[in-house]
Amino acid sequence: MMIEPVQAFRAAEYQVKFATCSWEREQAHALRQTVFCQEQRIFRGSDRDAIDETAIPIVALAMLGVVADAVAGTVRIHEEQPGVWWGSRLAVHPDYRKVGALGASLIRLAVSSAHAMGAHTFLAHVQEQNGLLFRRMRWRVLEEVELHGKPHLRMQADLAHYPPCYTPQAGFTALPRKAA
Repeated sequence: MMIEPVQAFRAAEYQVKFATCSWEREQAHALRQTVFCQEQRIFRGSDRDAIDETAIPIVALAMLGVVADAVAGTVRIHEEQPGVWWGSRLAVHPDYRKVGALGASLIRLAVSSAHAMGAHTFLAHVQEQNGLLFRRMRWRVLEEVELHGKPHLRMQADLAHYPPCYTPQAGFTALPRKAA
């Protein structure tokens, strides 16, 4: 008799949407703390800043059937000036990084929802190691910068590649990438 190790549970689908409930916002912030303060040690204590006062948090929710179980990923967006939007604090929980669709889905909703709200420019400071993902998603590098002691790329999304999403509170479903 062969005994196989039990595989960790992976949701069959994820809902990517604006955070509309307090538990979604709380778990999104806790995830940011885990990734940016504990794991990457970019910030001490808290990664919260003044942008959080006006930013719109977006979450990827791991679904158990029709019920949201946990925040698996997050990003925030904010309008810096009329028509100029920024995305920041993109984070995926370590247990969900192998899903493969979450980071890209969060980016897609971030840009598409800002596009629907009048964005003519969408920017982000992207950690250098994540630049390839953004390039594949039709972003271009504007300049290389150092932020919080780490190399970043200031990048701009090609809005023509992101049709406006007028229902970001409902968002859309992201399915995990199938293993090869």
